[in-house]
Amino acid sequence: MIKEYSIKTDTLNLLQTLEGGQAFRWSHDDNGIFSGIAGGRLLKLRQDSDGITFLDIQEEDIPRWLEYFDMQTDYGGIIDRFSADETLRLAAGENRGLRILRQEPFETLISFIISQNNNIPRIKGIISRLCETFGEKCGDSYAFPEAKRLASATEEELSPLRAGFRNRYILDAARKTAEGAVNLGGIYDMTYDEGKEELKKIVGVGDKVADCVLLFAYHKTEAFPMDVWIKRVVAEYYPEGLPECMGEYKGIAQQYLFEYFRNQGK
Repeated sequence: MIKEYSIKTDTLNLLQTLEGGQAFRWSHDDNGIFSGIAGGRLLKLRQDSDGITFLDIQEEDIPRWLEYFDMQTDYGGIIDRFSADETLRLAAGENRGLRILRQEPFETLISFIISQNNNIPRIKGIISRLCETFGEKCGDSYAFPEAKRLASATEEELSPLRAGFRNRYILDAARKTAEGAVNLGGIYDMTYDEGKEELKKIVGVGDKVADCVLLFAYHKTEAFPMDVWIKRVVAEYYPEGLPECMGEYKGIAQQYLFEYFRNQGK
């Protein structure tokens, strides 16, 4: 066990990255300590003036968490590239510390099925109840349940989660994943279009949910999830189409734009 492990970086802000709507199992206390569970592991970390510090971390887990926070990607270079567009320059500048997490696919899939027509506090509540009911104990909390465990549940057993109409979608996703009718592992090697079609085999998964899963689990950064906020931004600022400088990083650009205009209340 290493007491602390620090990284110096100016392109990782924990608040922007962990609590902006791409992951739902993170929180922070009054002392600025963030805690959460991902991939069946509990992590605590803090924001420093020049980077972040992992707290009480196993040495063998460090590479996994560095991958989770996408530390191998040069966000500074991507931000410089986006500066060719004035709107993106402002959005990326305001959210320089926002990164795209590399999350576990099944958890991401179920989380964004739950996110449909929902807000972040309710999403977090449903996911928390899902993990407490069907997940394995992890520290003083619970890990996200595996597909096989959820696949054996009934809609009646999911009723206390208060997910409403989404219960049917959750079960369909779990059963198709557990049976191999949907190949979540294979999507890593698929093209963006192939991966999207694979995910849309699941009842209740449309373009927006599929794009969120492709971006936040598979790091297919050409995915550009379109919600009400982003549709409004695109209509107002990019009526002729998205700028060329986004290139293969449209999904990262989308997150900068989403945070920038959401914080401005537009």
